[in-house]
Amino acid sequence: TQSFREVRFSTRALMSEIHRLLRRLDERLLALVRSLGWEADYRCALSIPGIGPLNAVALVATFRRGAFASADAFVAYLGLDVRLRESGTYKGRRKLTKRGPSELRRLLYCAARPARSYAPFADYHQRQLDKGLPKIAANCILARKLARIAFALIARQQTFQKQEIAYSQGP
Repeated sequence: TQSFREVRFSTRALMSEIHRLLRRLDERLLALVRSLGWEADYRCALSIPGIGPLNAVALVATFRRGAFASADAFVAYLGLDVRLRESGTYKGRRKLTKRGPSELRRLLYCAARPARSYAPFADYHQRQLDKGLPKIAANCILARKLARIAFALIARQQTFQKQEIAYSQGP
C-alpha cells in the first residue's frame, strides 16, 4: 500500500501535469485564432468577466460561422432563446429552445458562475432569483446576457469596460 505522503506527491504531480496540458491547449487555441486572423475578436470576447480562453474561442468561432443580423439572432442560434407555450388563457412554461451547439450553451452556462464575481452581473443574477426563478433559470438568463454582450463587443470591435454602475430598481 502507498503511504499518505506518496499519494499526496502523486496527486500533486498529476495536477501539475494537468495544468501543463491546459496551458498547452490554451496556447494552441491562441495560435489557431491568430492563424485565422480572429485575434481582435478573441480579445473582445476574452474581456468579458467569466469568459475564459475556451469560451472566447467558441464564441468567436460561432460568431464567424454565420452572418447574424442581431444579438437576438445570435442568441436564437445558440438555443438560449425562450419558447413560450401559450394559447388563449392557457399559460404554459417557458423553456429554452435548445437549438444550435449544445457545447457552447454548456460553456456559457458554466461561465455564468465566475461572471457573478463582477458585481453588476451578480446583482442581475440576484434580481432573477428575487423574481422567484430557480437558480438554473437565473444562470441561463445570465448566460444569455453574456452571449448578447459577446455579440455586441465582437460586432463593434470593442472590449468590455468594467465600471461601477449605480442603478435603481425602479420607481
